[in-house]
Amino acid sequence: MQNPLEFFAKAARSSPQAAAANVEFAAGHKNMLQLIELRWIAVIGQITTIAAAILIFRIELPLVHMLQVLACLIAFNVASHLRWHERRPVSNGEMFMALLVDVASLTVLLYLSGGITNPFAFLYLLQVILSAVLLEVLWTWVIVLITTFCLAGLAMYAQPLALPFDHARGISSLYIQGLLVCFALDAALLVMFISRISDTLRDKAAQLALLRQQAVEEEHIVRMGLLASGAAHELGTPLATVSVILGDWKRMPQFRNDPGLLEDLNEMQTQLQRCKSIVSGILLSAGEARGESAVRTTVRSFLDGLVATWRASRPVAGFQYNNQVLEDVPVASDSALKQTIDNLLDNALEASPEWVGLDVRKEDGVLHVVVTDRGPGFPAAMLAQIGKPYQSTKADPGHGLGLFLAVNVARKLGGAVTAANRPEGGAQVSLSLPLSSIAIEEERKEASIDRQP
Repeated sequence: MQNPLEFFAKAARSSPQAAAANVEFAAGHKNMLQLIELRWIAVIGQITTIAAAILIFRIELPLVHMLQVLACLIAFNVASHLRWHERRPVSNGEMFMALLVDVASLTVLLYLSGGITNPFAFLYLLQVILSAVLLEVLWTWVIVLITTFCLAGLAMYAQPLALPFDHARGISSLYIQGLLVCFALDAALLVMFISRISDTLRDKAAQLALLRQQAVEEEHIVRMGLLASGAAHELGTPLATVSVILGDWKRMPQFRNDPGLLEDLNEMQTQLQRCKSIVSGILLSAGEARGESAVRTTVRSFLDGLVATWRASRPVAGFQYNNQVLEDVPVASDSALKQTIDNLLDNALEASPEWVGLDVRKEDGVLHVVVTDRGPGFPAAMLAQIGKPYQSTKADPGHGLGLFLAVNVARKLGGAVTAANRPEGGAQVSLSLPLSSIAIEEERKEASIDRQP
């Protein structure tokens, strides 16, 4: 299992670019799906228009050839849906080819139904505007040139539509009515499509802003981790010296024969051992374990051991531990996760020295760890900023990093941290974590094989 500090360092270097690319891919894929949906609307509209022209207005059209064009367009749209129904990156060239197919089908239909004398020839503007929204500038100008040549070719080679151009009749003119319908279709489709594109762009901007914020926070964590690793190295020598001195004192007659002093020495050695364990944990998280490695354990054993260690080293008056994980799962012990839960418990203990609660359960492969207290709760302003550095109810500088680290450790393991005030008083902090993120690699492979048919 990768140690947390190395993980954060790698993420801070690579994740912003990779995540930004994922946002771009998601936006392009969503735009392609909307273009496919728009093409279905266009097919329905074209079939309706052809049927109305033949059955209502008695206009002679080459129905067989036009239906063949529509059949090809439907087949292309079905193929597009099969290709793009899964999330795939959409390149600018692929989007250009999709729009080019729409331009080609519109050109053939117009050629068969009067060419430029057909009032629906202005649907070319829809293709141009869509290309301006979806494509890069160069590709958009290519679409402009292609549609211009198509219109010129229709004017030169298509047979005019047998409609009287009686513009003097105004709205009663069949050609004017066709222009009005074409304008209404253009306007409605553009409003619908561009509104969705705008929503996609706003979502994309919001996601990119969130990714930038996360990148800043991850860089902050890396700096803190490097500082902690350096401090742990520096503390190692003085702690070892103090440990030797305490051992020598315990063997001295004046200390050995005084029960009170001997009890104090034992307590000092206990606290010193705790300090050494903290230093070892920091170095382990930094990838510099002193002869230690990840230990194979289970969820219940990991949590029970964590709780036992925490209770033995903290002056907690009342502690309620409820472990509802019935199905035990083999995992590798994770020092970052252990420190995260310790931080949540420490925060609860500082807010409520009389009572702290810890509830653990597993639902649908997700581990839920809920820490509660009976303290004053979170201020409303702090609840809105949970997970930001240096957000704390304590006035001392440097506090507020516990929740910040918990949020980022959970996020890197695919989970989340939420906080709320309890109706009966006190605060509640919930950590949700997919068990697959800490499961042992062999177990994950076996589970994957078992799921295969």
